[in-house]
Amino acid sequence: MHKKILLLGSGELGKELVIALQRLGQTVIAADSYPGAPAMQVADDFEVLDMLNAAQLDAVVAKHQPDLIVPEIEAIRTERFYPYEQQQIQIVPSARAANFTMNRKLIRDLASKELGLQTAKYFYATSFVEFTQAVKDIGLPCVVKPLMSSSGKGQSVLKKLDDQQEVWDYAINNSRGDIKEVIIEEFISFETEITLLTVTQKNGPTLFCPPIGHRQERGDYQESWQPVAISKKDLADAAAMAQKVTSALTGEGIWGVEFFLTNKGVYFSELSPRPHDTGMVTLADTQNLSQFELHARAILGLPIPAITLERAGANAVILADKTANSFNIEGIEKALEQPYTDVRIFGKPSTRPYRRMGIALVYDHIGADMNDLRKKAKAAADCITII
Repeated sequence: MHKKILLLGSGELGKELVIALQRLGQTVIAADSYPGAPAMQVADDFEVLDMLNAAQLDAVVAKHQPDLIVPEIEAIRTERFYPYEQQQIQIVPSARAANFTMNRKLIRDLASKELGLQTAKYFYATSFVEFTQAVKDIGLPCVVKPLMSSSGKGQSVLKKLDDQQEVWDYAINNSRGDIKEVIIEEFISFETEITLLTVTQKNGPTLFCPPIGHRQERGDYQESWQPVAISKKDLADAAAMAQKVTSALTGEGIWGVEFFLTNKGVYFSELSPRPHDTGMVTLADTQNLSQFELHARAILGLPIPAITLERAGANAVILADKTANSFNIEGIEKALEQPYTDVRIFGKPSTRPYRRMGIALVYDHIGADMNDLRKKAKAAADCITII
């Protein structure tokens, strides 16, 4: 089998997906808004375009005539996916799923109002007046996010009324695309945040990866680890919710379904219809197939007999601290002096504060002390600096 695949968004997740697809003999065109993006460096061809520009998007699709279109980011004119689907182009996971999950309003209303999943209380706001009223109704602290964003940009926790204008401006100014609206959520006191990577198949049952724990700062993940401690009941409840929402959205592929683990059970948080940031821990071979290999198989309709936990792993991010177009990455050799350690440098052509430039990975046998593994991952990441 041989397919031509158009990847929309070419970051570090897309780069690993391109590698997984090429290992299965596929051709990939990587698209993004800037040249030299990570996935472009390994793809068969690339395109630079504004993916929110429908005419530009249509032109690229017409030029390459792909068999599959795989979105990797939120800022895409996803409504164009419906006519592409009518042209017999496979949209991953589906045009419906891409449109719902690229907008927090659609996916939250589906989960809470239509499917009845347990979620935090929430309101929307398109103006500062609506925002202040929502804050009053929700109470402090509360979580504020743009309806469309990526990697936590624009997300913050509002703790004081005096900070309302600053938090509102931060969310609106960091919105991706042309949607200028925010969601205000009840702050859930949780024990752990988890990602349950969920694989939907065309000709097979829905499968679940061993759950992944993660920690965030500024709305963006800083570390993740697999497996995470979770009760059988909470895991079963999370799996049931993940299956319900992915079935409603339709399509094949891997989904990053996020939950809060609390003393009142599991709360649905968010969902991404693609490989997930926190799932990069699977690059430590914690599973028999990484999340990228699973996504590649699922979207191509190839069989996935089982997903098994092979070893424990953790990863920590390597961040830039300033804006630059010229830089060096130092300390990789120091990080790799430690046994059972690996590093991934993403190859991004420029830096900015808090931009994720790579990760450090560590691993050990199943049952290893996870707190120890997390410390080792952080220590390895701290060895590497962006100069």
